[in-house]
Amino acid sequence: MADTTRRPGLDAQGFIAREGSLARVPDAFGPVVAAARDRLQAAFGARLHSVYLYGSIPRGTARVGRSDLDLFVVLHEEPADADREAVRALGEAVDQEFWQVDGVGTLLYGRDRLLSDLERYDLGWFVACLCTPLLGDDLAEQLPRYRPDSRLARETNGDLALWLPRWRKRIAATEDTEEARRPLVRFMSRHLVRTGFTLVMPRWNGWTSDLREMAEVCGTYYPERAAQLRTAAEHGHEPTGDPQILRTCTEALGPWLATEYARVHGIKAPRPE
Repeated sequence: MADTTRRPGLDAQGFIAREGSLARVPDAFGPVVAAARDRLQAAFGARLHSVYLYGSIPRGTARVGRSDLDLFVVLHEEPADADREAVRALGEAVDQEFWQVDGVGTLLYGRDRLLSDLERYDLGWFVACLCTPLLGDDLAEQLPRYRPDSRLARETNGDLALWLPRWRKRIAATEDTEEARRPLVRFMSRHLVRTGFTLVMPRWNGWTSDLREMAEVCGTYYPERAAQLRTAAEHGHEPTGDPQILRTCTEALGPWLATEYARVHGIKAPRPE
């Protein structure tokens, strides 16, 4: 049963409030954001529908030299492999040019997919609630309001069991160095903490994007996993290349989360490969 207390992250009607704004972007990151925006517009021209920021930079919590720039790019049509390569190269160039960021991550999708019934409670929710408009028409105007319910939990993170085998292959293919493993530790730790939070989100009845708070909330309902969750949250903020952390992600915390998630919320609707 959901907690009837109205938690942070919700509006007066109990819907998840959109987080982030351009006004919160720290001054140090302004040139980075402007460069990414202008280069995306130049790269895609009329094919570009919209661009969004998400993550710590539009939330105003980014750390200079430590945080990454997260971009969500929408084209009028479905992107091709050449488009994905273009955003990868653009992000790499911005990362190398601007010392303020530690990496650039870009999600790239077509407009119709984001507005589809299949993605309404996953990518659509992500755009409407977690993304800050940077350029173009805001797709949130065509999407519903969202509550922190079990359907949202299922459709956002109810596919962890599919990801774990892919993570193991990715780890096996990664160079056996601290530097090469560190991005995997950060990515997988963050993913598991967020999954743990959405597992209990309907019971907690609120929303947060703070990794440490997410871990504490989930640990309240699953105290036997609280220490693992806290450790994952710390490595999401300050990753190391420790292979033991990766083993914990894929062989301990991850499998438990996948099983418990399926039991509580069910399995995410299948997506085309």
